[in-house]
Amino acid sequence: MSPERTEVQVRPGTEADLEALTAIYNHYVRETALTFDTAVFSPEERRPWLLSHPVDGPYRLLVARERDSGLILGYATSSPFRAKPAYATSVEVSVYCSPDAAGRGIGTLLYKALFEALEGEDLHRAYAGIAQPNDASVRLHERFGFRHAGTYREVGRKFGRYWDVAWYERPLGPGA
Repeated sequence: MSPERTEVQVRPGTEADLEALTAIYNHYVRETALTFDTAVFSPEERRPWLLSHPVDGPYRLLVARERDSGLILGYATSSPFRAKPAYATSVEVSVYCSPDAAGRGIGTLLYKALFEALEGEDLHRAYAGIAQPNDASVRLHERFGFRHAGTYREVGRKFGRYWDVAWYERPLGPGA
């Protein structure tokens, strides 16, 4: 391994990660339109979110961390797509990387591990909403077999303007 690269471990998220995961997410809340949350969270406010992602099952939280330093580089989740029972075989997925980890392949590493973890679960589709423009996220999702399903025009307002969200879908389960 080259000196510029450090070994990265992907593992399920734990309560010990809560502060770092909240800090990563809050960066995107404050600085970007990639999430439509508009107010930052305390770790305590994010605890229910973390606890809604157990170690197994269809709703996962995986974190990437530098093995030597323990620094959290990013995380990926699969969450319920919608609350109604007929949507139970669909998940919404997302990935967030620490600003310092951008462009290092952390998103790819996390999604690879997430989709491997979801193999064997009773799931049929994964969906991802990508606020536009975001070419890097579109490329990441397309690398994992996502295809554009449609775009909600001007669906969210943040930073004094309206944003489109492109929705992407990917088959899961047998024959995917």
